[in-house]
Parts: sequence; C-alpha cells; structure tokens
Amino acid sequence: MNYDINEEQRMIRDTARKFLSKECPGEFVRQMAQDEKGFTPQLWQGMAELGWMSLLVPEQYEGFGGSFLDLAVLLAEMGYCCLPGPFFSTVVLGGLTVLEAGSEAQKAEILPDLASGKRLMTLAWLEEEGSYSPEGITLTATSQEEDHILTGTKLFVPDAHVADTIICVARTAEAGKDGTAGLTFFLADAGSPGLRVEVLRTTAGDKQCEVTFDHTPVPKKNILGEPGGAWPVLKRILQMAAVAKCAEMSGGARRVMELVVPYTKERVQFGRPVGSFQAVQHHCANMLTYQDTIEFITYEAAWRISAGLPFDKEASMCKAWVSDSYRKLVGLGHQVIGGIGFMEEHDLQLYFKRGKAAELAYGDTEFHREMLAQAMAL
Repeated sequence: MNYDINEEQRMIRDTARKFLSKECPGEFVRQMAQDEKGFTPQLWQGMAELGWMSLLVPEQYEGFGGSFLDLAVLLAEMGYCCLPGPFFSTVVLGGLTVLEAGSEAQKAEILPDLASGKRLMTLAWLEEEGSYSPEGITLTATSQEEDHILTGTKLFVPDAHVADTIICVARTAEAGKDGTAGLTFFLADAGSPGLRVEVLRTTAGDKQCEVTFDHTPVPKKNILGEPGGAWPVLKRILQMAAVAKCAEMSGGARRVMELVVPYTKERVQFGRPVGSFQAVQHHCANMLTYQDTIEFITYEAAWRISAGLPFDKEASMCKAWVSDSYRKLVGLGHQVIGGIGFMEEHDLQLYFKRGKAAELAYGDTEFHREMLAQAMAL
C-alpha cells in the first residue's frame, strides 16, 4: 500500500510548516489562550493569502477545489503547532455544512466570502444533555410570518464569539419515534436580536461558547438545506469533523515525539543518557507505535472521504483509536520528561491539554466504539 502524499499535498505541507514555524511558536499559543479573541487578524489574513480557507471550496465559488485528504495534510501541520483560532470551526464545521446542505444560491453567497477569509462561521448542535443523538436537540424554531423564532441554548460552540454566521440545528416539528423529525439547519447572523454568546473557560484555552437564543428571529430564507432534513447531514458532518480532528492529533503526535526523543539522548542521569535505560526505551517505542498507527488510520479514513467511499465505520475506528492512542502517547512523553513537562513554559503541556479536548470532541472513544458495535449489528 502506498501512503505517500502527492506533489500538491507536499507543497501544502511544506508551505504550512514554513509559515506556522514562524507565525505560531509555543509562546504565541500560550498568549492566544489568554487573548479575548483567541487569534490575531494578522495570522488569519496570512492564512487567507495562502489559500487555506479556500482549500475545500469548489472553483466555481472562488476556491481551490481541493480534497478532504488535502485538508488532512494541512490540519496535521496545524496540530503540530497547536494552531489557535477559528479555522476548524469556519472551514470544517461551517464550510462542510454549507457544501453538504446548502442550495446553489446559498453556496454562491457564502462560500466566496469564506474562501477569502471574510466570513467566519461555526456550527452549534450540542445542548445541555451533551448527547450526540437527535433526541438531545431541543432548541425550538417556531414559524412566525417571514421568520422562525429560535428559543433555547447551545453549548460548546467553537469560536461563536467571533463568528459572523452561526449554523444552528433547531427543531421545527415534534421529534417523532427516532428523534430526527423536524431537525433543520438555520443560518443565524451574529448580532441577531436575542442572540447572546458567552465564552466558557476551558482546559485547553480554546474558545468554546455558550450560545443562547432568546426568541431570536431568523428569516425563513436562512434555512440551510431541506426543512426537517438536517439529521443525516449533521451526522455525516460530525463524522468528517472527527476524522479532521484526528488529523490534527496526528500532527501533534509528531511534535510530541520531537520534544521527547531528543531529550532522552541529551538528559544525563547516573552518568548516562536516560535514553539508555530500558524502561525509557520501551516508552519511546510505544510512543512511536502510537504515532505511526495514528497517522495510518487517519489517512485511510481521510482518503475514503476524498474518494467518495462509505466511511462511517472507518471514521469511528479512526476517532476511537486516535483518541486513546494520542492520550497515551502524550502521557508517556510526560513520564519520560518528568515534572518540567507540566510547567506552563514547556510546550508539552499544550499537547496534553489539546489532546484531552480533542479526545472528547465529535464523540469520545466510548461513543465511537458503540457506533462500531452497531455497524457490526451487535
């Protein structure tokens, strides 16, 4: 099997590596964790000029027309440096949802601005129950003349505080037997009456938000896709987002290896490098095994998405394995480096925090194992 990336993907990787090594060092990541917005306009503009926001946008909407595998290559480099900011929420969550559900008119209106970096987006679906099932969505949308009136609260909405458009999933009818009836995508503009956003404090310093809709009017023309038909699209988007998050973790795994393995050759204890001790060697061997399997299983899932093949099973396998493996890899790294790795000044703690957040995002290990069990009719 050939796991090599093609020439265009190598160019994406090399350009991203060069740009981010300069613009996104560890100190910048720590600063953005404390920053109100969580990113800088200069960084966002630089990314836009490189065409990153346009990567998945088809050419007829002023985009690059790239594949999901192209995106995975780029996300790996972003995960390598713990890139802060709304790229994932805008391009993966927002862009993919518009591509999957939007009408031609909506795509023509939204995607060129997204591709140029002018429009920031996010997707709001989780609520108080924290469930990834359709029954957990209770935000109501009541028809009233030319609007739908949205009432309810969404939780853990990434980067909603800076988003120009929040794609939210609301219920326009009774849930029905399986809970999927009436689920509809709405394009809610920032600043809409009754829409309030509060940034939550998180372990990783990323910007997760609580979004409250207090009788918020959304024009009926802002329905994205078919009314009542959001669930199949949302389920597909969340599976793709899970694989995209694994791509980030694959880059993070590579960086953790670079932080840990050279240290074992330089740190001397009892008159010899700590890497000469068998226990440390075994830790590093296990870390390398986790790194390689993370990369291989992620790129297989991303390739299936790019090729238009069924990918539900592979996406769940990927997210379940990578969530566990990345956590174990970083944990072993901390054992090798010791207490200094937990200090704020050291970069390793950034990957520990990001890894814990990524583990829970878009379904944790138990959720995706349950999905696999269902796929096996167990």
